[in-house]
Amino acid sequence: MRKTAAKLLTVAALATSLATVVSGTAVADPAAGVTPNSQDIVGVGSDTTQAVLNQLAADYNATLTDPNAPHLYSWDAIPTGTITTKTGATAITRPNGSGAGITALNANTSATVDFARSSRAPQPTDPTTDDFVALAKDAVAWAAPSTGNAPANLTTQNLKDIYTCAVTTWNQIDPSLSTDTIKPFLPQTGSGTRSFFLGAIGGGTAVTPGTCVNSSVQENQGSDSQLADVDALVPYSAAHYIGQVYFGKGSGADVQGPLTIRSINGVAPVDATNKVITADYATTTYARVVYNVFRDAEWTATDTHGTTLRAIFGRGGWICSNGASDLTSFGFLPLAAFNCGSVYHS
Repeated sequence: MRKTAAKLLTVAALATSLATVVSGTAVADPAAGVTPNSQDIVGVGSDTTQAVLNQLAADYNATLTDPNAPHLYSWDAIPTGTITTKTGATAITRPNGSGAGITALNANTSATVDFARSSRAPQPTDPTTDDFVALAKDAVAWAAPSTGNAPANLTTQNLKDIYTCAVTTWNQIDPSLSTDTIKPFLPQTGSGTRSFFLGAIGGGTAVTPGTCVNSSVQENQGSDSQLADVDALVPYSAAHYIGQVYFGKGSGADVQGPLTIRSINGVAPVDATNKVITADYATTTYARVVYNVFRDAEWTATDTHGTTLRAIFGRGGWICSNGASDLTSFGFLPLAAFNCGSVYHS
């Protein structure tokens, strides 16, 4: 089943309640000393979905009774360096972000990488042979230090002005605000959250960041000391924030730090009582679907590999049938059954 990615947001039925979940720190990478076998299903890429994919992998693997059956593994976006993703694979530079993950997918075979985690939709520059398989719904907002100078709300135009450097001080937005210089941050080039945010504040046309913008932070990591500055602000995944703040899914550098997530156009992104993305925010242009990306030839294959991919990630597959509690405990909204596992491409 193929559709254009734009249709998904307009037809997806959103989950509005959370399953009962148990808090805990997120797992990361395959366990120490474990290298996936050559037949295992291995992913790389997006920071936004790395923690939930690690959890889904652990839960899926726990259901397997045959030790030789293909297991599921996911390598985190950081730390920097090289990784040997599978037994017999050539070491590759660890892909950091959706773009890097998709590049690695297309530069290698299933001997090294089976899928890329992506927090962005297909783009015209993506190969048409890349299949974006829908996983869950997220939304992007912005965050700033709780004791900083940023207001509780910014409009889309405010954010566009800030990130193009047309507005450089807070009091240009509101005379009652500080006269300090605003310090806008973005994740690195190749980040799916970065590309989605720049498109959203541009009304569908990606904004080119101005020279006042610092692109040196890792996405969704409020622990970066640069973001403690009273004049800092940065785009942030609402789902990732919910997982960090309310479900204890962050650990190490992967925490919100001093940041609190803020409203756009007067709409709050997070319902703190129910620990979920708000229904109103989930219908804005800041809502997005997150994906796992596969090579079409493998996704559609009738061999064991293709059958396994679809049995895990496809419509009616293990994740779509059994992954809702994991997704909600990491802040994501599960997609309706007819959308989860559907395939999209550029």
